[in-house]
Amino acid sequence: MKRDLRQWRRLANIVLVFGLLVLLTRTAAAQGEQPEVSAVDTVWVLVCAFLVFFMQAGFGFLEAGFVRSKHVVNIMAENFMDTTMSTIGFVFVGFGLMFGSGNAFFGTEWFAMRGLPEIYPGLTIPTYAFFFFQFAFCAAAATIASGLMAERTDFKGDMVYSLVTAMFIYPIFGHWVWGGGWLAQLGFMDFAGSSVVHLLGACIGLAGTLVMGKRRDKVFGQNIRGHNIPLAALGTFILWFGWFGFNPGSQLAADPLPISHIVITTDFAATTGAIVAMLLSYLYTRKWDVSMAFNGALGGLVAITASCAFVTPMAALVIGIIAGAIAYYGVQLMERLRIDDPVGAFPVHGLNGIFGLLSIGIWGTDGVGLLSGGGLSQLGIQALGVVVCILWAFPLSYVMFVLIQRFIGLRVSPEVEAAGIDLAYHGIESYPEFDAVELRGIQVRDWDADQTARGGMLPQAGD
Repeated sequence: MKRDLRQWRRLANIVLVFGLLVLLTRTAAAQGEQPEVSAVDTVWVLVCAFLVFFMQAGFGFLEAGFVRSKHVVNIMAENFMDTTMSTIGFVFVGFGLMFGSGNAFFGTEWFAMRGLPEIYPGLTIPTYAFFFFQFAFCAAAATIASGLMAERTDFKGDMVYSLVTAMFIYPIFGHWVWGGGWLAQLGFMDFAGSSVVHLLGACIGLAGTLVMGKRRDKVFGQNIRGHNIPLAALGTFILWFGWFGFNPGSQLAADPLPISHIVITTDFAATTGAIVAMLLSYLYTRKWDVSMAFNGALGGLVAITASCAFVTPMAALVIGIIAGAIAYYGVQLMERLRIDDPVGAFPVHGLNGIFGLLSIGIWGTDGVGLLSGGGLSQLGIQALGVVVCILWAFPLSYVMFVLIQRFIGLRVSPEVEAAGIDLAYHGIESYPEFDAVELRGIQVRDWDADQTARGGMLPQAGD
């Protein structure tokens, strides 16, 4: 009897130990399935987000250099406040629509950042880090539009369209592409935003430009030169630098091989884009127009944004060559179409956004693109995405701008436009000394009687 009890005890112990092992194995497996935050990935994504955020300064300096001096404060104010309005719109509505789970057309959770998971699903970074990276992209889309509409946009109207863009226009299309929406389900590819950011932003700006019309002193076929090329150069360099966060940061992890590849393709496309645009300017005008080189580099950057992870470095050089030509001839096309685009934003962001999306279907590696044996399938899907982006962003934006013009005000008065938006709307100028004294003619305008008391002195002839 005692022997039988001992055997049953041994059997029970064996079963108990076996059960504990199974339970521990399952617990470990379950814990292994839970994503863990990676400090390296988090820091990488945040640093890239900081670079994308800094691109707002690049857009500001570029546009400030390409507009006339009497509108510089206004264009900088628009760029600055576009960032703030995009923050508000994306926090309360946009992020939830874009990335919240819902359906194939829009997200239905995470509004006002409620219910956010600590770690973003499927990644190894906190959701807050992911949010900030995506917000920086959203702000860029709104800023692109301001370049097309420069020198005539009412400041209130600018702030309203930035808010609506971040709340609705940008995130809905973004959900279709990056939020698991229907375009993504079809296989549409846009690694870092040739459509979501650049083509969409260009379509918004084009709609606003068409609603407002051209600048009153614009004569098609004649350039209105920007007031400060060094500022435009600084803006271009900042944007080029920021793109090293824009594209490789979209890997959303510090994977050494992919991000190194993306950095190279990004730089190569910008390089050949600048060279080709510069050479074309010399070919046609016998002048080395550096402003065209700026737009050529930016065109190459926009074009490679969609495909930077999917093409070879040599293909990136070719993509940049074509993008530089598109940037150059696109400016001439806008003149022929009688569309006033002061900074060449639509050729850079719109036309090259289209080309960049199609380039995946041509040069995509691993059997994706036409040249790697993928046939026309991916090219067709990319073309569909282009059409959808235009049909979503342009008509909706056009209606938005008509409503803004009707109820808030979209365009400044002729008197303000002629005198300059800076003083009328902001009360300050970028170059106030030129308002007091007209050099060479020594003609004094609006000289305050108390200038001398404040230490000011009238210039003397020969000064």
